[in-house]
Amino acid sequence: MVRMRARGADKPMRDIKGLYTNPVYRGDFPDPSVIRVGENDFWATTTSTDWAPQFPLLHSRDLVNWTHASAVFGNRPEWSAGNFWAPELSYYRGRFYVYYVARHRDGPLTIGVATAEKAEGPYTDHGPMIGQAAGSIDPTAVTGEDDRRYLIWKEDGNSQGLPTTIWIQPLSEDGLRLVESARPILSNDAAWEGGVVEAPSIMRRDGYFYLFYSGNACCGRNCKYAVGVARAASVLGPWEKYSGNPILKGNGDWRCPGHGSVVDTAQGQTYYLYHAYAKRDSIFVGRQTLLDKVTWRDDGWPQINEGKGPSSLASAPLRKQRVHRKPAYFNPFIVHKLIGDWQWPQGHPPQVRFPRGLNRGLILGSAATSREGDALGGVLARCTHYGDYTAETAVDIAGLQPGVEAGLCAYGDAKNSVGISYLDGMVRVWQRTRGEHRLLAQERVGAVRTLRLRMSARRGYQFSFSYNTSGTHWTELRRAPLRAAHLPPWDRGIRIALTVGGCVLAQARFKWLRIIANQAEQHSRVA
Repeated sequence: MVRMRARGADKPMRDIKGLYTNPVYRGDFPDPSVIRVGENDFWATTTSTDWAPQFPLLHSRDLVNWTHASAVFGNRPEWSAGNFWAPELSYYRGRFYVYYVARHRDGPLTIGVATAEKAEGPYTDHGPMIGQAAGSIDPTAVTGEDDRRYLIWKEDGNSQGLPTTIWIQPLSEDGLRLVESARPILSNDAAWEGGVVEAPSIMRRDGYFYLFYSGNACCGRNCKYAVGVARAASVLGPWEKYSGNPILKGNGDWRCPGHGSVVDTAQGQTYYLYHAYAKRDSIFVGRQTLLDKVTWRDDGWPQINEGKGPSSLASAPLRKQRVHRKPAYFNPFIVHKLIGDWQWPQGHPPQVRFPRGLNRGLILGSAATSREGDALGGVLARCTHYGDYTAETAVDIAGLQPGVEAGLCAYGDAKNSVGISYLDGMVRVWQRTRGEHRLLAQERVGAVRTLRLRMSARRGYQFSFSYNTSGTHWTELRRAPLRAAHLPPWDRGIRIALTVGGCVLAQARFKWLRIIANQAEQHSRVA
């Protein structure tokens, strides 16, 4: 048993040379796709669902330490309306491709494609490619043994109560269109797969194509996700499923692993980057990004982490690296732009600006699409990293116009959130459930310039709220913890959000945001 302990709220956890801990990227970043560019230059992208910017782009030099670099789309493509799922990165003949999923404004889940000259973008969207009646999702591109390029994807039959099928079809020379006809290569016919086979990722080794795929229910409290593998001498099949499937399933630390992609290092090792729920935090943090090594049995079939399920502590791909973990986040908003993985509801971008001079901070304004009276007219959010945490911010309430409400909340979606805010002399705790917004507690505060707001979470869904007008003393509102198990949608984790609203042109200045993992989370116990 190895324990890694934080030495202080803002100091990195003790690192261990040559080892890493999962997750390699914390927060709700599911369905990762990864490629290697050159020797040790790795790029990944993940699902963003209904958050913008669409499809975050992550960069790493070692597969373990990742930074948020940019996003595929700053604004959603005009043809799309939501459900931004399962982007797949690939490189072919001097261009970078992202095949991705979005819901068409006029109908089903549809696969689109975007290209760029560099992995980090900017990306140009080329529009939709295919949208079957049941929905088309989880695309991946592969070069066949005939040197032709193919697209492989899943028809989303399970969403209609139908069998699911994975299809293959040739791509045009430029990789932007499907040509000829599609043919099925895989379907859900094994008991462990339930009603689903999806998330194909393909590699070639020793004369075979290996198709890693996921099966069963991906998300939420009742998930049963796991990973299987099939192989074929030709990308067109026939495909043989491994009799030992699934090769990756949950264990005592991680639940429902799956939907990943395979990548080789320059040293010839193979790794699988995928997502899973931490058992402690479960659905409230969301599906986090994990990494495990793929090795090969004597019979030619792959195994992941020797069949033990997701690892908690493992040997790093590059043995000399040092891996740092910080249990705290602090942003004083002194850099005049958003840095890192900030998000906002897609289709409702808030107004954000950074004043200069003595009154620094972040000015958050309502989205142009906001409604009069909506407390969540402007939302700027970050993923939670733990189930037990404390988030704090400071609001310049002296600068607020009458009718403007500013605050801090745990955000599931536009219809499901809980939070603390200030409005016209009152500090308030509220809850929104299925669109019904209810005031739970409020107190009047004196004439102060700055109000500090605090939100503490336990087990991901139990919240307490307090405020501070003096700089030292915190006053708790609604002393009984607020249970908010309704918050995360089935496929998303909770976000910590700065909020502004109350009137259409509302704006508020936030001085800083701090997020600290509570004591229980500052001890990472790994076997």
